[in-house]
Amino acid sequence: MQLGREYGLRLRTENKASRVVRMTILAFLLAVPVLAQQVLPPTTLAIDGAFLARISKQQDPAILKAARSEADDALTAGPFSVMEKKDTPPSGDKHDYMSLAPYWWPNPATPDGLPYIRRDGETNPQVRSITDHTNIFKLESAVHALALGYYLTGKEEYAVRATLLLRTWFLDPATRMNPNLNYAQAIRGINNGRGIGLIEMRDLPRILDAIALLSGSASLTQSDRDGLHKWFSAYFDWLQNSPNGRDEAAAKNNHGSWYDQQLVAVAIFLGDKDVARKVSEAAKAKRIALQVKPDGSQPLELARTKSFSYSVFNLTALMRLAQEARLVGVGLWTYRSADGASLRGALDYLLPYAQGSKTWTYDSLNGIESDSLVEPLLHAALNLHSPAYLQDADKLEKTPNAEHLLLQAQARELLASK
Repeated sequence: MQLGREYGLRLRTENKASRVVRMTILAFLLAVPVLAQQVLPPTTLAIDGAFLARISKQQDPAILKAARSEADDALTAGPFSVMEKKDTPPSGDKHDYMSLAPYWWPNPATPDGLPYIRRDGETNPQVRSITDHTNIFKLESAVHALALGYYLTGKEEYAVRATLLLRTWFLDPATRMNPNLNYAQAIRGINNGRGIGLIEMRDLPRILDAIALLSGSASLTQSDRDGLHKWFSAYFDWLQNSPNGRDEAAAKNNHGSWYDQQLVAVAIFLGDKDVARKVSEAAKAKRIALQVKPDGSQPLELARTKSFSYSVFNLTALMRLAQEARLVGVGLWTYRSADGASLRGALDYLLPYAQGSKTWTYDSLNGIESDSLVEPLLHAALNLHSPAYLQDADKLEKTPNAEHLLLQAQARELLASK
């Protein structure tokens, strides 16, 4: 009897211990998705996610100060909506985005000023009467600042505000934008919208990066994520299959470059790496070889009245595209066409003019904005492993924002390891 009682006691003790072990294992397995969400770096486009994960732990004082300042400012921004505009698009639905072509003016030769005529580089102040264009840029800037601030500080207040802005523009039935740009950059007396208008969404990848940076926040719910995925899926289809989307895809100048970087970004966000890879690979011949001459000049941009600005503008688009392309294994940074055209060549062509060692002889209504070359220089320093480009960027930089400070830090980290 004694032996039986001891055996029974030992068996109950072992069963209890086994239950404890099982419960411990179960608790660990349930925690794995949470741990993975906290540990995995964000799938960002502009700045390497693994670097962001490291810097969030190292807490660089200058970066943290800039990120906090920008996020604090953004706490009072918006919310923004396409419903704020007074005008109604030709569709009769104010949920459709709408804007006017900036360089088109009333015709002085006709009583009603129609059709409008083009004055390249001169912005018609009438464009500001329709607020969608201004609001999308404000939205992109504010959401990204808030998301970056949240990621680096863990301050949930930033995530709460970023989520409100995203819901208002993309998800709320009362305020959301329809996923199209059918009526962007219309020319009065000529058309209701153009493919060229897609360029007004060129910073949309910043929204996608913001969504990635908010992945650890409870404020952005699964319902929000599903809704955003659905919106961008519809927009992705519109980009590729609408008349305006196809027109912009066929553009040979900066418009085509910005179209590609926007399409590739959305494709990566949606997990369509085949489209992202196809468009990135085609950009070698379709964009770089076509747009950049062996000496680094960009003739299609030099023909503009703001030739230096548009040359930098197009190069910025190509370099952002190159940043995205690396995520799907396409090397635009090191690509050279048969006659020697490359991103490095385009940057080297512009640099002495930004530095003031050469005089720009093409039309330039707005002069030489030397600091506009800082972002391309920082990307080139990082991806072409060039200390010289990093030094050049430092000399041209006036007041670095958080993103520039992050690119500087990543470039220095990489160059120090070489």
